[in-house]
Amino acid sequence: MAKNDGAHSPGAAADPNEPRWAGERMGLPESGPGSMAPFSRRIIAVFIDWGIATLISITWFGGDELVTLGIFVLIHVVLIGLLGVTVGKRLMRIQVVRGQKVPGPLWSTVRTLLILLLLPVVIIGPDGRGVHDRVAGTVQLRM
Repeated sequence: MAKNDGAHSPGAAADPNEPRWAGERMGLPESGPGSMAPFSRRIIAVFIDWGIATLISITWFGGDELVTLGIFVLIHVVLIGLLGVTVGKRLMRIQVVRGQKVPGPLWSTVRTLLILLLLPVVIIGPDGRGVHDRVAGTVQLRM
């Protein structure tokens, strides 16, 4: 019978290399303004933005799916690039930053193109960011 070293027992000490909260390795607070935005808020913000893109598409372009996608991309590239927020993110009190500033058009474009692949969004690393944010060097913070 193998000896139990206690590494997986409930009373075992946590791995010192593992962050205690999302954003700890980036020097972000555990909670409150400036902390990492929770995944649930980020998903709700995306649905709000998609709803706005759909509404615009239906109203002016007959609801074409590719137009809806194009509007969604435009919203993300322009608004996140210039302001660090979309309407959905603002309603969910989230801001996207790269360092201490808004990402700018280049990095918001990279980030948005990766969002379109969907998989990078749901692959969350130990720092709490999706692949799209890690590649673009961005982080979504609570406002």
